[in-house]
Amino acid sequence: MTDTRPTVRLRPKAEARAIRHGFPWVYADELVTDRRTRALAPGTLAVLEDAERRPLGLVTVNPNSRIIARVLDRDAEACIDAEWLAARLATALALRDRLYDAPFYRLVHAEADGLPGVVIDRFGDAAVIQPNAAWAEAHLDALVAALADVTGVGTVVKNGTGRARGLEGLAEETVLLRGGLDGPVPVPMNGATYMADLMGGQKTGLFYDQRPNHAFVQRLAQGARVLDVFSHVGGFALAALAGGARHALAVDSSAPALALAEAGAAAMGAADRFASRQGDAFDTLAALADEAENFDLVICDPPAFAPSKQALDTGLRAYERVARLAAGLVAPGGYLCLCSCSHAADLARFRAACARGIGKAGRRGQIIHTGFAGPDHPVLPHLAESSYLKALVFRLAP
Repeated sequence: MTDTRPTVRLRPKAEARAIRHGFPWVYADELVTDRRTRALAPGTLAVLEDAERRPLGLVTVNPNSRIIARVLDRDAEACIDAEWLAARLATALALRDRLYDAPFYRLVHAEADGLPGVVIDRFGDAAVIQPNAAWAEAHLDALVAALADVTGVGTVVKNGTGRARGLEGLAEETVLLRGGLDGPVPVPMNGATYMADLMGGQKTGLFYDQRPNHAFVQRLAQGARVLDVFSHVGGFALAALAGGARHALAVDSSAPALALAEAGAAAMGAADRFASRQGDAFDTLAALADEAENFDLVICDPPAFAPSKQALDTGLRAYERVARLAAGLVAPGGYLCLCSCSHAADLARFRAACARGIGKAGRRGQIIHTGFAGPDHPVLPHLAESSYLKALVFRLAP
């Protein structure tokens, strides 16, 4: 097989040992990029060699990307066909079947599940696939066929949007590839019901990663007044209602997302305990303070303020500001949950930013929970980017 494939080679100073030990990426400045390599079509399969021309494995190459090569298989002669794809999907499915009673979860978490750049979320009989790397786009038909084969899903949506596709030079589009949809899909999670818009919602329509953090916060919600900021389709608010919250207010800038949150609350029979408020999160937090509002439990789960190292300082200032504004709305002895999905902001930096913000609000507190993404978002130990979600729960002093 290898003699029919192009070969790409690491530069002499590149760290071949990291690849041998499981690191899945080769950056553009680590690869010999001669005219032949630059001419390879994005998504081309190639044999990766070290500087001494010893094979390291099979990679997919995209000369247009900063991540110029992604390791697909340690075996340089592996055949990337329907059988190979089905085997990777079956391995991913076996883990989720062990973890969850119902087929609502992240089925494939990219590199951590051996499918670089591929995200697949499952919603019962439907699945949403994000082919965020050029090789996945090139093999999409085979990947979708294997997905249907292995899982039995009848509906498959391609969500081709987001920053990752732009970095790969891929066009944005959302397409129904198989089956049909009658509208938002109800998703049961932690006793709540969420409505996921698989065609028009953010990312795949729902964020499964917060499931364990929803469950922890739910334990604090009994009889509480709850504020959920950056709520999307009601993530923490609906979990709190399922946990017996007296009332939950969801804040988001997206009217369609809040409409789905309202539909979820109605499906749970909790519409009378739920309210929503559309607007900019920072402006709304300030307005609630002007209105002298306070809550027993406040959660802020913003988008990635620090999506890259270049944005880290600005992002940390934004997290500090969120913490300061939110802490002022927490009743004495109440709880504050602050989240970050920025992989560039590690736990220590994020925790420090939150502590500064709480202190600047004139409050002090103790951390009672540090949470991460659920086990359907496994972490590849060699790849820090696969561990991105942090959730800190503080109990603020009376």
